Amino acid sequence: MKLLNFNIIKLSICLIIGICIGFYFEISIKNSLYALLILIFGLTVAYIYSSKKNKLTHLFGGLVVSIFVLLGILRTQLYDETIQPSHYINSKIDYSNYQDFQLKIIERLKPDNYNLKYIAEIISLNDIKASGKVLLNLQKDSTLYDLGIGEFYFTNSQLSQVSGPKNPFQFDYRNYLKKRNIHHQIYLDSNELIKLEGHSTSIATYADAFRTQVNFKLEKAGFKPDTLAIINALLLGQRQDISPEIYNNYVNAGTIHILAVSGLHVGIIFIILTYLLRPLHRLKYGKHILKPILILLVLWSFAFIAGLSPSVTRAVTMFSIITFAQFLRRPTNIYNTITISAFILLFLKPIYLFDVGFQMSYLAVLAIVSIQPMLYKLWTPNYKVVDYFWQIFTVTIAAQLGVAPISLFYFHQFPGLFFVSNLVIIPVLGVILGVGILVILLALIDILPSILAKGFGFIIESLNNFIAWIAQFENFLLRDISFSIYHVLASYLMIISGLYLFKQKSVKSIHYSLFSVLLFSCVLIYTKHKNSTNELVIYNKTRATILGKKADHQLVVYHNLDSNTIQHEKTLKNYEVGHFINSTIYDRLELVYSFKNEKILLVDSLGVYNTKNFKADYILLKDSPKINLNRLIDSLQPKQIIADASNYKSYVERWKQTCRDKKIPFHSTYEKGAFIFK
Repeated sequence: MKLLNFNIIKLSICLIIGICIGFYFEISIKNSLYALLILIFGLTVAYIYSSKKNKLTHLFGGLVVSIFVLLGILRTQLYDETIQPSHYINSKIDYSNYQDFQLKIIERLKPDNYNLKYIAEIISLNDIKASGKVLLNLQKDSTLYDLGIGEFYFTNSQLSQVSGPKNPFQFDYRNYLKKRNIHHQIYLDSNELIKLEGHSTSIATYADAFRTQVNFKLEKAGFKPDTLAIINALLLGQRQDISPEIYNNYVNAGTIHILAVSGLHVGIIFIILTYLLRPLHRLKYGKHILKPILILLVLWSFAFIAGLSPSVTRAVTMFSIITFAQFLRRPTNIYNTITISAFILLFLKPIYLFDVGFQMSYLAVLAIVSIQPMLYKLWTPNYKVVDYFWQIFTVTIAAQLGVAPISLFYFHQFPGLFFVSNLVIIPVLGVILGVGILVILLALIDILPSILAKGFGFIIESLNNFIAWIAQFENFLLRDISFSIYHVLASYLMIISGLYLFKQKSVKSIHYSLFSVLLFSCVLIYTKHKNSTNELVIYNKTRATILGKKADHQLVVYHNLDSNTIQHEKTLKNYEVGHFINSTIYDRLELVYSFKNEKILLVDSLGVYNTKNFKADYILLKDSPKINLNRLIDSLQPKQIIADASNYKSYVERWKQTCRDKKIPFHSTYEKGAFIFK
């Protein structure tokens, strides 16, 4: 392939392989460093030998590949902050006791229904200098003010583990935070946090102060909360204040991507700047020196204001390379540009490789530069207006084709009206970004005209109304689509081979396309066979009992919830999607279940059970029954006791101790998650 002729692409692939190895396999840093030194020495020898022969050998190439794979491994290992001796995990700390913490607020997260959420950096632990990040959950209080970025606080509190998934195919928030070097969390009331003197100064604190000032000025100008929340998302990179209703509308309309400042936003700003700075071409050094410098300054200023989020950082990095190439007066290959930006970002922060936004951003860009030109050539409109919308349409189709497989894998839904919404939104987004920057600048110096503020607010409100209108067509939103990683790989192979066939109609391209279709068919057969299993699941559901009996691709759900609640239960939706369930039947709970010659007895709040001629292999305690567990165990002699999340936690702890004394296994779904009979 011609793409692989570019050395940066080969080296980037090696780096990615190394990052994957470093992430999934335990390799000591010492061994990695020794191996790297040996390889560098070998490369030096191979280079000297190749210089004498005036030809690079395969050994030289192999050593370069090995070094970059090893760099990926080493960079991933060094990204792990727990290797630092000062990290709090490496201190002798009793997690069951309260500790003295000095914290610095470094990031503000989206709050939930009960808590404000922040990422805090540990400055000291029990008056000893320490490092490491924690998730800070601050209970919402009418007297509580928002914590500022860079502020220092003291608290005496307890570190607690971040809960892992309690049900099959549930999002693993603990693993998500672990990838970002966050291993514990702290829960606090507002009166348990003491503000300390001093304030950290950094780019992040200045950016936060700037955003706070902008919000104050815009509120003063009369912008409504929902309008202000969208301005914050589109121009300042902050989505915390968007209401759940508006957020869900953007999700259902297939336009949630515009609320995260990314390549689309940076690309529009880049185009606007390129157009506005055209008069500089008249100056001697205007086109190739002054203009690129100004573009870089504005783009990175925008990135800092937006909080240097992963999406905006990678987008600005990419456009900076394009701008830098213009500065050098050298043409740049778009694939090289994309790869260089990816290489830099992955080397600086290897965890980006596992970031959904990173993956979708680069796949979308690759699809646009590869597929859009082919689609655009299918028709040449005669009118500029039609041609403009045809370009937007082909870009939208190309981008959606590029991200569809991985989007189905992560989100299991597909917005059928994505092309309609994007045809309207992309032009409007350009207006919002251009006018929005002007509105912010005028508001900061207190000369924002009322008519401009009202007009801009009207544009934002109209955008929200349009998104809400699109979102109401729920029949066009395909939900709960089962899609595995094998489907993703096979789908991209079909897309690539299809493009190759479209571009070069030859026997070889037909063979590639047929092979990709055959492979996708094999994935479908394999997936169906893999999920043709039987199991019984006791789910973890607070204040409820849910059992699922799976037979091949059918699921029978036994529950004590109302019919509307159970049909929208996210736990079951995740399970159905993950196991490719074709049909689900709902039924009421029974007292006894049989699965593979094992009997499961349910004991509810009445505490009534039959001991005559009945032996239970497993006992499920639900709804906090007031029973003598010792007597129950002696009477029925079960193999194991199970307690679901419908019980009081105090009861569960007491039962746990009883089972420990009786030396019988005990499973609490509160602690261990769902219990699965295979």
